[in-house]
Amino acid sequence: MRHGRKVNHLGRTDSHRKAMLANMASSLILHKRITTTLAKAKALRVYVEPLLTKAKSDTTHSRRTVFSYLQDKDTVNILFRDIAEKIANRPGGYTRIIKMENRLGDNAEMALIELVDYNTVYTKDGATTAKKATRRRGGSGKGAAKAADTTAPVAAAPVAEAPVAVAPIVEDAVVVEEPIAEAPVAEAVVETAPEVVEEAPAAEAAEETPSAEEAADNEEQAEKGE
Repeated sequence: MRHGRKVNHLGRTDSHRKAMLANMASSLILHKRITTTLAKAKALRVYVEPLLTKAKSDTTHSRRTVFSYLQDKDTVNILFRDIAEKIANRPGGYTRIIKMENRLGDNAEMALIELVDYNTVYTKDGATTAKKATRRRGGSGKGAAKAADTTAPVAAAPVAEAPVAVAPIVEDAVVVEEPIAEAPVAEAVVETAPEVVEEAPAAEAAEETPSAEEAADNEEQAEKGE
């Protein structure tokens, strides 16, 4: 019977158990998911989640505390630089355990343990935002006020479109004025053309009159000669 047995020793001594969990935690931080037995996965979750919480505060004291457990500088740097930014807004529950088929040979229960924020299949931005909205209590008044604020700009949008209809009227007026200014110019050109044409016959008639007088003089001379 397991009366008062809160810690699963995993059939190992205390030093062996701590070293094994430190190595498994380092592998989980580096690879984001590992496959192990179900008992070890449950023990690892209790071991690594406090370290992930400690990584949210990037201080020298926090780094030294985490390093005392993991004993790996590269793992500590990745934890504080990359993973801490991913889990910054998550209040606990950083890991997920998924049961798998039993292992061949000894039929041990196997499981996959992974970091929740690095699984793109289960984690979606839309789902997380919807959950945050449903967790709030007594927010009906605030929600109604926000809805009213969002609808007010939509109603004001058509009023802003009214000046757009005035622009075509101004353009039409300008287009109508341009042909009126051009019409007198065309008439002036047409009126000057006949004057030129009329002057030409007058000049020709003036040229013809001297020829008639010469003919009369010639007739008079002819009569005198006779």
